[in-house]
Amino acid sequence: MDMGREQLTLGLLLRLGILLTVVFVCLHVYLETARQGAPAAQASGRPTQSSQNRGRQSRTKQVSAEAEEQDRSVKRRVSYVRTLKKDRKRDEDGEVLSPQCCPPPRPRRKIPRWHIDLEPWAGENHSLEDEAKRFLNYITTPQVSCASLAGEGGAQHGTKGAWAACLDPKYSLSRRIQSKHCRVYSFGLGVDDRSLERSLTKAGCEVHCFDPSLKQPHLQQAEMWLHRLSVDWRDPNPAIVAQRQYANTKKLATILNDFGHRQVDVLKADMESAEWKILENLLLEGVLDSVGQLLLELHLHWAGFEVGGDDPSVVRYWFSLLKELERANFRLFHVHSDPAKPHLFLHKNVLNASSAYTLSWVNTQWKA
Repeated sequence: MDMGREQLTLGLLLRLGILLTVVFVCLHVYLETARQGAPAAQASGRPTQSSQNRGRQSRTKQVSAEAEEQDRSVKRRVSYVRTLKKDRKRDEDGEVLSPQCCPPPRPRRKIPRWHIDLEPWAGENHSLEDEAKRFLNYITTPQVSCASLAGEGGAQHGTKGAWAACLDPKYSLSRRIQSKHCRVYSFGLGVDDRSLERSLTKAGCEVHCFDPSLKQPHLQQAEMWLHRLSVDWRDPNPAIVAQRQYANTKKLATILNDFGHRQVDVLKADMESAEWKILENLLLEGVLDSVGQLLLELHLHWAGFEVGGDDPSVVRYWFSLLKELERANFRLFHVHSDPAKPHLFLHKNVLNASSAYTLSWVNTQWKA
């Protein structure tokens, strides 16, 4: 009897252990299957419960961020409108002036030029007489008037000498003299007559005389500065300059840069037939924008240094240079020819022209 009960108890325990083992095995298999199925569901595009929750949270944050951005944008617009209202100015009549919306454009750099534009021929035959007639008529006809001249005899006497600067109030030189900002450059070789320079010095101008024949590099004499230097249409070769003790020539742009000067009120030059190439350099490099008045002696008895071609072509080149000068806003106001000079025009007597003319131009658009 007791033996039967023990067998029954053991059988029940054995069945219970088997049942629990099966339950644990099934639970383990279920958990493993669920764990492996989650990544597969995400890879196949089927959202799980956790991914859906994260999506809802991200969308909520995105909507909140957009709302904050719109709020900041509105605040910026309001702040901009308020700033405009504060920045508005009133003119003398009390009218509200709208503020400047944009900064002024930067000036464009000038494109470098390598040659001047030649003017058309004066006639179909390309003759020397036609070219000379046009050229001489141009240089002997003043384009503007000047009520007051500074030169020989002084500005008060109005004497028309060979060299003359314009002190007419409608141009800037007289105002520059009054404000003590006048600057004069005078170029020449062994110049004896400096009456114009002395007159402008007494008026209060800062006068620099350049003469390569001087023995000293710099000298102050009679309230004028003298420099052993001259102007040229090209800067020198350093190897050649080192062998020449007293000769020193530079382009005007280089001289201005070396002296720290940005502008010259009066530029006077007697360059003994080098004036054509120097004038061409000044025009091509735009240096004349820094010059208020240009006083130049022209030598017509020959073509000039490094000016080639037959006689009609030379005169056409001369005329083209002066027309370029006119396009640079320079207007002729004074002409002088020395009757003592020989009447030679390219080694000939053409229209009884003198071999040298002293011309004076004023830059009508020049503002210091």
